[in-house]
Amino acid sequence: MTTALRLEKITPGNFDTAIGLKVRPDQEHLVAPVVKSLAEAYVHPGVAWPRLIMDGERTVGFLMAFFDINWDGDEAGTDLRSGLWRLNIAAGEQGRGYGRFAVEAVAAEIRRRGGTRLTVTWHPGETGPEGFYLGLGFKPTGETSGGQTVGVLETVGVLELEEE
Repeated sequence: MTTALRLEKITPGNFDTAIGLKVRPDQEHLVAPVVKSLAEAYVHPGVAWPRLIMDGERTVGFLMAFFDINWDGDEAGTDLRSGLWRLNIAAGEQGRGYGRFAVEAVAAEIRRRGGTRLTVTWHPGETGPEGFYLGLGFKPTGETSGGQTVGVLETVGVLELEEE
């Protein structure tokens, strides 16, 4: 990993690169492909925040955040949440800190928008990313969403991540 990490908007110029990004074959059942995320972003404008993760000029991953969704779906809208919707790190780029950078970037955007809490979901089990999220300080809420564990990082204003 270099110090030239940044997020980049999805554009017509990088669309093919974005949809070509693949996780390891043993992880494909754990995260939707980028093309599905981009379709969801299209139908949820203003909520979905898709970005490529760049290391210099190399595309190393994709993330999609969400902001102020009505988590419970009730009419009152009393449980608004923001967080990380998708995280796809390219197969050959994993274990280099890009996932950590993605979580930090989403936390920074939540802070910028006035939030203090980052929500994420993950598939439970040995092959899932639970250890990654727990290692970053996420705490399971006891909830599930679509069969996935819901975790929260309560203080994104003072995100203190352990070194890998």
